[in-house]
Amino acid sequence: MDSLFPDENVTPADSVPAPLAERMRPRTFEEFVGQDELLAPGKPLREAIERDLLQSIILWGPPGTGKTTLARIVAETTRARFVAFSAVLAGIKEIRDVMSEAERTRRTTGRRTIVFIDEIHRFNKAQQDAFLPRVEAGDIVLIGATTENPSFEVNAALLSRSKVFVLRGLTTSEVASILTRALADGDRGLGATPVDIDEDTILAVARYANGDARVALNLLELSVAAAPVVDGVRRINLARVQETIQRRALLYDKTGEEHYNLISALHKSMRNSDPDAAVYWLARMVEAGEDPLYIARRLVRFASEDVGNADPQALTVAVAAKDAVHFIGMPEGNTSLAQAAIYLATAPKSNAVYAAYNQAAADAHNDVAEPVPLHLRNAPTRLMKELEYGKGYRYAHDEADAVADMSCLPPALADRKYYEPKERGFEKEIKRRLEGWEEIKKRRRAELRSKK
Repeated sequence: MDSLFPDENVTPADSVPAPLAERMRPRTFEEFVGQDELLAPGKPLREAIERDLLQSIILWGPPGTGKTTLARIVAETTRARFVAFSAVLAGIKEIRDVMSEAERTRRTTGRRTIVFIDEIHRFNKAQQDAFLPRVEAGDIVLIGATTENPSFEVNAALLSRSKVFVLRGLTTSEVASILTRALADGDRGLGATPVDIDEDTILAVARYANGDARVALNLLELSVAAAPVVDGVRRINLARVQETIQRRALLYDKTGEEHYNLISALHKSMRNSDPDAAVYWLARMVEAGEDPLYIARRLVRFASEDVGNADPQALTVAVAAKDAVHFIGMPEGNTSLAQAAIYLATAPKSNAVYAAYNQAAADAHNDVAEPVPLHLRNAPTRLMKELEYGKGYRYAHDEADAVADMSCLPPALADRKYYEPKERGFEKEIKRRLEGWEEIKKRRRAELRSKK
């Protein structure tokens, strides 16, 4: 199959120039921008590449951060046979052919084969399994590139034989330096074209790119091509770039890790009583196109799990937000979600309801399932009355304080306490009530003992 890395020296006269992002792709570590924590001189990954001692690795990071570029540098550096293909294009037959050739090459010449797989997360289990015997035998060194969490997308056996390197999104200043270099490079970049662009506009392009060098270079190239020529100079200002941008597509995967990262950030921001962070993470999800009812369901859950009876109104607000989103739809429903998130973030917090249920559920699973005490059972038939169903039940409303000294738990759990209200919000009042009722029960027990 065709390599991902075609011969760049072949340039037919009638060929269309490669995109700026491709032309400006770094060819050496000296040109590489970002990932200093992995690739600065002396770092283990760079040392392994430069000394041609690389072992199987997985490069995990967002788009445009240098995964494919790093593989190209490995291809230029290594003395091993280098094969590159894309998981989007390759099938099981191509994989087996490459593995067979790698085994033959190792057996006949002693040379290893380095196999670069772009978007390895797109391979299914059978395809990934095809690499495993050759990795174990040392016939190939695997370099996998992925934008998805390899813990979920790469087979455990393959993952255990590879070192994962996490590439971060580029900073705004790093992206700006890449743009500046492209504007100055007369051979591969835009240096042959006089361009008038100020630093603020370059920074605006860099911020829009959201850590993705490819996006930044594509936008710069488009802006230059569309810029008016005045006195032989293409003039680009912030307003023109904003017209080109229109609306940034936020990095988000509704079914992948970023989905769970953002909902986790929203939940934990609300739990920590930070309304500013809560509304920011909420906006990130809404603007990226998340299902608003999914967000609403998480807010309803939070209202019971993390606020509970410290503010009983919290559940009402969360359910109302869900109903509002369902009733008016989006985008108008965004403020209902924001109102609920801010309310929940600023409400007093208690996980007493959550803890009570978990402890009760654990007892329900682990202890003997005792029958319901007779005094708590209804007796609608004569037989049930003869069996003493309901005998000993005391009607709370007939008691002086509307509370009877009567256990409502099975005998083995009679003294168990599941709900422990906090000293926050309305639960402080609930705690006062419970303590008062307990005192009433103790007083009545003492009175009964004194009468005997």
